[in-house]
Amino acid sequence: MSAALSSWDLAEGDAITPELTALRLLGGGSAYEAYLAFDEITYGPVVVKVVRPAEAQDEHTRDNLVREATALDVAHHPVTVRGLRYDVAGPRPHLVLEHVEGPSLAGLIRRHRRLSPQQYLPLAVDLASALHFFRHADVCHLDLKPSNVIMGSPARLIDFSVARQAAHAAEITGHIGTDAYMAPEQAAPGAAYGVPGQASDVWGLGATLFHAIAGYRPFRDGDPDAAGAADRFPQLLEAPVELPDDVPAVVAKVVHALLEPDPAARPLPREVAEALEPEIAALPAPRLHWKG
Repeated sequence: MSAALSSWDLAEGDAITPELTALRLLGGGSAYEAYLAFDEITYGPVVVKVVRPAEAQDEHTRDNLVREATALDVAHHPVTVRGLRYDVAGPRPHLVLEHVEGPSLAGLIRRHRRLSPQQYLPLAVDLASALHFFRHADVCHLDLKPSNVIMGSPARLIDFSVARQAAHAAEITGHIGTDAYMAPEQAAPGAAYGVPGQASDVWGLGATLFHAIAGYRPFRDGDPDAAGAADRFPQLLEAPVELPDDVPAVVAKVVHALLEPDPAARPLPREVAEALEPEIAALPAPRLHWKG
């Protein structure tokens, strides 16, 4: 195993810390791995994001963990996962997060392809309400995508590992986020497209909703190894593909507005909610079947 992917190899019942007992590995990235764990302090299941052994003494990685915890502390909205506590001084730097039950949006799309209006309309309003709050709290998530959304009532937005204040987001010169869900100003920050910021999350919302509504992404897959930005990020020069014909006109108009290349031309999150709430009200009432 490479140093970048080193693991604590914790099995069920192993102690992460004296208060946290591993239940199972959930996944991870290059610098972290995430475990479902039992927490003796909250006395229930939690998610623990643990810095990998090879990164445990890396100051930059520990600073990133603190930045994520700080972002969670100010992004306390019903549609965001809660950060419970963190420790960067111990032998296993970690962040303790609320455990949210439910499938990810990415998992639902893989299984069912397209979501129904009864699913995607409330999801759109939930996420728009969170982004509206983020504008007041000064938080940019910068990685809004289906795998970072847990479906429920309400939905929950997770993974604030690259989140930061708008002023700090505007200073980004590299690529932060996930290629297919990065706004043009994230894919090529600078004079031509603008700088990353809160409007970037609006674009990410558009790409995420498009995928949920259509069952496919709004742009073709780019080449992650391409030297040119346009080959890696088709969203820089191409228009999104068409939504299915049966998508209501109001919904299609909102989604395409979210994907405007110009950050200033995208709607505000509250405008998204205002446009879609009447569509939720117009949904057919669920049919109840009573057994005698």
